[in-house]
Amino acid sequence: MLLCVALVLSNEAQGDAPSKSDAARSAEQEARQKRRAERLAAYEHHIDSIVLSHNFRFMPETMQQLPAGMMRTLANPHYEITVWNEAVDVCIPFLKGYTPPYYPVVFNYVLPSVDNYYAEQTNDGWNVTFKSTLFSATEYTFTFEIYSRYGGAMLTISSPFYNSVQYNGTILGL
Repeated sequence: MLLCVALVLSNEAQGDAPSKSDAARSAEQEARQKRRAERLAAYEHHIDSIVLSHNFRFMPETMQQLPAGMMRTLANPHYEITVWNEAVDVCIPFLKGYTPPYYPVVFNYVLPSVDNYYAEQTNDGWNVTFKSTLFSATEYTFTFEIYSRYGGAMLTISSPFYNSVQYNGTILGL
């Protein structure tokens, strides 16, 4: 019984407290929205600048063999692709094989140069592509779809002989 009385008194006391006017609350809301919009624009500019500088790192979080392979979570923090100028450092798993069962390999190469490096701005961010043989007889095409607004990226590694493998992850500056 005492608890009920205390709650009623507490609620009545809150009703007596001076409240902010609707105009003040609206001004605070607008200020918060403006600060968020500025932070989002600054982040988008940051992603654009690291892509344009050719100095970024892709950190994969998931991988999937296309067209309908199993989605695999990549928890190893050492998997990454680093692009600086035109050199590329690749340490990422890939699934090889012509027919099931496919076998996993890890591409672990430092490429002093790549062929056909191309960055194109899109409505959502950037498409970055390049090709490399990875010191083998097979040519691999790396296609990044980088989303400036969201900070995420999708990488597809394709070749004429194996099914493509798609990775989702994040882009970071160096």
